[in-house]
Amino acid sequence: MLILPQEFIDRVRSTFAPSGAGWLATLPERIATYAERWEVRIGAPFADLSYNLALQATCADGTAAVLKLGVPCAELRTEIAALTLYGGNGAVKLLAADGQGGALLLERLLPGTPLRDLGDDDAATVIAADVMQRLRPAPPPLHSFPSVTDWFNGLTRLRAEFDGGYGPFPAQMVARAEALYSELTASAADPIVLHGDLHHTNILRSERDGWLAIDPKGVIGEPAYEVGALLRNPLSLPEWPDLRRRLDRRADILCERLGLERRRVLGWAAAQMVLSAWWSYEDGGPGADWRRWLSVAEVLFGLAGDR
Repeated sequence: MLILPQEFIDRVRSTFAPSGAGWLATLPERIATYAERWEVRIGAPFADLSYNLALQATCADGTAAVLKLGVPCAELRTEIAALTLYGGNGAVKLLAADGQGGALLLERLLPGTPLRDLGDDDAATVIAADVMQRLRPAPPPLHSFPSVTDWFNGLTRLRAEFDGGYGPFPAQMVARAEALYSELTASAADPIVLHGDLHHTNILRSERDGWLAIDPKGVIGEPAYEVGALLRNPLSLPEWPDLRRRLDRRADILCERLGLERRRVLGWAAAQMVLSAWWSYEDGGPGADWRRWLSVAEVLFGLAGDR
């Protein structure tokens, strides 16, 4: 019998309303369908489920795998497209997929230790930069990936939500994010297919090929954009007493390893932080814990103006 955490159930229902409840009700049937189709034996769910169900699986030949199921949506389809493009280089291998059904069969990375558990922030930042360096494919001629511009249209929704204003969001901060977006877009380097969410829990240790990425969003943008997710994580970041020093150090390491301009990296990260705060508000309403991200954005804006 499949027993899921109530927090996961509530998150799926609220995020994917009205289809989320129906998807949850059909999960046992969906699991059985894909287990038969892809000839895998299903085990227990992984801990720390977010918006998708990830189950331990074993292929017919004994290979360890992961069955990932989500409410069918464009984001899952672009994840499939990104993993197909990466081809296992710097990222987990995609073994099979059904984009319309919201299902992926993935290799299981062993031991699967997340980068967040490394305990050495400098070393973790170096590892993340090396993974980013490997994930730099050019966009294929025909693709369905969203662009950074598509993502930043979220700030247009912010203004629409508050009748052209900013609501509880600091007007100056949102305006700075919008200005940085326009400036950086106008001078952007050649675009690549970015992971889009490459933070410390989406990089796992693998016996196959060192540290590898999981759960790509798949978004078109310049390489400097990729760094933002790493700079704004982990979730406890806003409470760190040495936040400015830590972010400054991370930025230096990333720019050196990736050959990127410091102001571009920090500018994108600051603008993304405001966008992430809005996404948090958009998903959870006024009660969501979004204000804490603006404190990180303020530090990033300050660092972007330094030197």
